[in-house]
Amino acid sequence: MSIKVLIAEDQRMLRGALASLLDFEDDIEVIGQAGDGAEALSLIAVHKPDVCLLDIEMPVRSGLEVAEEVKQRGYSSRVIILTTFARPGYFERAVQAGVQGYLLKDEPSERLAEAIRRVMEGRREVSPELVFGTLSSAGANPLTEREREVLRLAADGNSSNDIASKLHLSYGTVRNYMSEILSKLNAKNRIEAITMAEEKGWI
Repeated sequence: MSIKVLIAEDQRMLRGALASLLDFEDDIEVIGQAGDGAEALSLIAVHKPDVCLLDIEMPVRSGLEVAEEVKQRGYSSRVIILTTFARPGYFERAVQAGVQGYLLKDEPSERLAEAIRRVMEGRREVSPELVFGTLSSAGANPLTEREREVLRLAADGNSSNDIASKLHLSYGTVRNYMSEILSKLNAKNRIEAITMAEEKGWI
Protein backbone atom coordinates (compact mmCIF):
# COMPACT_ATOMS: atom_id res chain seq x y z
CA MET A 1 0.00 0.00 0.00
CA SER A 2 1.16 3.52 -0.81
CA ILE A 3 1.97 6.05 1.88
CA LYS A 4 -0.65 8.81 1.55
CA VAL A 5 0.95 12.26 1.78
CA LEU A 6 -0.53 15.74 2.07
CA ILE A 7 1.64 18.75 1.13
CA ALA A 8 0.96 22.21 2.60
CA GLU A 9 3.13 24.96 1.13
CA ASP A 10 2.12 28.50 0.18
CA GLN A 11 4.56 28.78 -2.76
CA ARG A 12 2.69 27.11 -5.61
CA MET A 13 5.75 26.24 -7.71
CA LEU A 14 7.56 24.62 -4.81
CA ARG A 15 4.40 22.76 -3.77
CA GLY A 16 3.95 21.43 -7.31
CA ALA A 17 7.62 20.44 -7.57
CA LEU A 18 7.47 18.53 -4.28
CA ALA A 19 4.30 16.74 -5.37
CA SER A 20 5.80 15.77 -8.75
CA LEU A 21 9.02 14.47 -7.21
CA LEU A 22 7.24 12.42 -4.55
CA ASP A 23 4.77 11.00 -7.08
CA PHE A 24 7.75 9.41 -8.84
CA GLU A 25 8.21 7.17 -5.78
CA ASP A 26 6.39 3.85 -6.20
CA ASP A 27 5.30 3.65 -2.55
CA ILE A 28 4.24 7.31 -2.03
CA GLU A 29 1.01 8.93 -3.23
CA VAL A 30 0.32 12.67 -2.87
CA ILE A 31 -3.41 12.81 -2.05
CA GLY A 32 -3.79 16.54 -1.44
CA GLN A 33 -2.13 19.94 -1.68
CA ALA A 34 -2.88 23.03 0.42
CA GLY A 35 -1.76 26.65 0.04
CA ASP A 36 -2.28 27.69 3.67
CA GLY A 37 -2.69 26.22 7.14
CA ALA A 38 -6.48 26.44 7.31
CA GLU A 39 -6.85 24.59 3.99
CA ALA A 40 -4.37 21.99 5.24
CA LEU A 41 -6.46 21.30 8.36
CA SER A 42 -9.60 20.91 6.25
CA LEU A 43 -7.88 18.43 3.91
CA ILE A 44 -6.36 16.49 6.83
CA ALA A 45 -9.83 16.10 8.38
CA VAL A 46 -11.28 14.80 5.10
CA HIS A 47 -8.45 12.68 3.64
CA LYS A 48 -6.69 11.52 6.84
CA PRO A 49 -3.22 11.31 5.23
CA ASP A 50 -0.51 9.06 6.65
CA VAL A 51 2.03 11.88 6.55
CA CYS A 52 1.59 15.68 6.39
CA LEU A 53 4.45 17.74 4.92
CA LEU A 54 3.94 21.22 6.37
CA ASP A 55 5.79 24.42 5.52
CA ILE A 56 6.63 26.13 8.80
CA GLU A 57 5.55 29.60 7.59
CA MET A 58 2.19 29.71 5.81
CA PRO A 59 -0.67 32.20 5.68
CA VAL A 60 -3.70 31.88 8.03
CA ARG A 61 -2.19 29.07 10.15
CA SER A 62 1.52 28.24 10.34
CA GLY A 63 2.83 24.72 9.95
CA LEU A 64 3.50 24.60 13.69
CA GLU A 65 -0.07 25.67 14.48
CA VAL A 66 -1.39 22.97 12.16
CA ALA A 67 0.88 20.39 13.83
CA GLU A 68 -0.38 21.47 17.26
CA GLU A 69 -3.97 21.18 16.03
CA VAL A 70 -3.35 17.71 14.55
CA LYS A 71 -2.04 16.56 17.95
CA GLN A 72 -4.88 18.23 19.84
CA ARG A 73 -7.56 16.65 17.64
CA GLY A 74 -5.96 13.24 18.03
CA TYR A 75 -5.45 12.61 14.30
CA SER A 76 -3.23 9.65 13.42
CA SER A 77 -1.40 11.59 10.68
CA ARG A 78 2.33 11.91 11.20
CA VAL A 79 3.80 15.38 10.68
CA ILE A 80 7.02 16.50 8.99
CA ILE A 81 7.82 20.22 9.22
CA LEU A 82 9.76 21.79 6.33
CA THR A 83 11.73 24.92 7.12
CA THR A 84 14.56 27.18 6.00
CA PHE A 85 15.13 28.50 9.54
CA ALA A 86 17.23 27.07 12.38
CA ARG A 87 15.35 28.97 15.09
CA PRO A 88 15.37 27.54 18.61
CA GLY A 89 11.77 28.48 19.35
CA TYR A 90 10.52 26.75 16.21
CA PHE A 91 12.31 23.51 17.05
CA GLU A 92 11.09 23.66 20.65
CA ARG A 93 7.47 24.10 19.54
CA ALA A 94 7.81 21.35 16.94
CA VAL A 95 9.01 18.92 19.62
CA GLN A 96 6.16 19.94 21.94
CA ALA A 97 3.67 19.41 19.10
CA GLY A 98 4.99 15.87 18.70
CA VAL A 99 6.15 16.22 15.09
CA GLN A 100 8.02 13.23 13.71
CA GLY A 101 10.18 15.11 11.23
CA TYR A 102 11.90 18.51 11.08
CA LEU A 103 13.69 18.97 7.77
CA LEU A 104 15.26 21.63 5.58
CA LYS A 105 13.26 22.61 2.50
CA ASP A 106 16.23 22.14 0.21
CA GLU A 107 16.85 18.51 1.16
CA PRO A 108 17.23 16.26 -1.94
CA SER A 109 13.94 14.61 -2.91
CA GLU A 110 15.40 11.14 -2.23
CA ARG A 111 16.20 12.23 1.35
CA LEU A 112 12.66 13.55 1.79
CA ALA A 113 11.12 10.34 0.43
CA GLU A 114 13.33 8.28 2.75
CA ALA A 115 12.35 10.50 5.70
CA ILE A 116 8.66 9.87 4.92
CA ARG A 117 9.27 6.11 4.94
CA ARG A 118 11.23 6.23 8.20
CA VAL A 119 8.60 8.39 9.88
CA MET A 120 5.99 5.81 8.84
CA GLU A 121 8.13 3.21 10.64
CA GLY A 122 7.83 5.25 13.82
CA ARG A 123 11.23 6.95 13.70
CA ARG A 124 12.07 10.64 14.00
CA GLU A 125 13.86 12.52 11.24
CA VAL A 126 15.70 15.81 11.82
CA SER A 127 18.14 17.62 9.52
CA PRO A 128 21.46 17.82 11.41
CA GLU A 129 21.94 21.46 10.34
CA LEU A 130 18.71 22.41 12.09
CA VAL A 131 19.72 20.73 15.34
CA PHE A 132 23.17 22.34 15.33
CA GLY A 133 21.66 25.70 14.42
CA THR A 134 19.24 25.36 17.31
CA LEU A 135 21.86 24.28 19.82
CA SER A 136 24.17 27.15 18.88
CA SER A 137 21.40 29.73 19.22
CA ALA A 138 20.82 31.34 22.57
CA GLY A 139 18.42 29.95 25.07
CA ALA A 140 15.08 28.32 25.46
CA ASN A 141 11.83 30.25 25.33
CA PRO A 142 11.48 32.07 28.68
CA LEU A 143 7.79 32.89 28.13
CA THR A 144 4.94 30.88 29.58
CA GLU A 145 2.13 29.66 27.31
CA ARG A 146 -0.16 32.45 28.58
CA GLU A 147 2.53 35.09 27.99
CA ARG A 148 3.02 33.79 24.44
CA GLU A 149 -0.74 34.00 23.92
CA VAL A 150 -0.81 37.62 25.12
CA LEU A 151 2.16 38.55 22.91
CA ARG A 152 0.67 36.79 19.85
CA LEU A 153 -2.53 38.81 20.25
CA ALA A 154 -0.48 41.99 20.65
CA ALA A 155 1.44 41.08 17.48
CA ASP A 156 -1.91 40.82 15.66
CA GLY A 157 -2.56 44.48 16.56
CA ASN A 158 -4.81 44.01 19.60
CA SER A 159 -4.75 46.62 22.37
CA SER A 160 -4.50 45.59 26.03
CA ASN A 161 -8.26 46.06 26.33
CA ASP A 162 -8.83 43.83 23.28
CA ILE A 163 -6.53 41.16 24.71
CA ALA A 164 -8.29 41.33 28.09
CA SER A 165 -11.64 40.83 26.37
CA LYS A 166 -10.48 37.93 24.18
CA LEU A 167 -8.76 36.06 27.02
CA HIS A 168 -11.42 36.92 29.63
CA LEU A 169 -8.89 38.68 31.83
CA SER A 170 -8.88 42.05 33.53
CA TYR A 171 -7.02 44.96 31.94
CA GLY A 172 -4.65 45.01 34.94
CA THR A 173 -3.80 41.32 34.53
CA VAL A 174 -2.95 41.82 30.85
CA ARG A 175 -0.79 44.81 31.78
CA ASN A 176 1.01 42.64 34.37
CA TYR A 177 1.60 39.93 31.77
CA MET A 178 3.00 42.48 29.33
CA SER A 179 5.25 43.93 32.02
CA GLU A 180 6.57 40.43 32.80
CA ILE A 181 7.15 39.76 29.08
CA LEU A 182 9.16 42.98 28.66
CA SER A 183 11.19 42.12 31.74
CA LYS A 184 11.97 38.55 30.60
CA LEU A 185 12.95 39.67 27.09
CA ASN A 186 14.73 42.81 28.31
CA ALA A 187 12.66 44.76 25.77
CA LYS A 188 11.88 48.50 25.94
CA ASN A 189 8.33 48.16 24.62
CA ARG A 190 5.86 45.68 23.18
CA ILE A 191 7.01 46.27 19.57
CA GLU A 192 10.56 45.33 20.50
CA ALA A 193 9.28 42.31 22.47
CA ILE A 194 7.17 41.12 19.51
CA THR A 195 10.08 41.54 17.08
CA MET A 196 12.44 39.66 19.37
CA ALA A 197 9.98 36.81 20.03
CA GLU A 198 9.14 36.44 16.33
CA GLU A 199 12.84 36.34 15.35
CA LYS A 200 13.43 33.57 17.89
CA GLY A 201 10.34 31.69 16.77
CA TRP A 202 8.82 31.93 20.27
CA ILE A 203 5.40 33.14 19.06
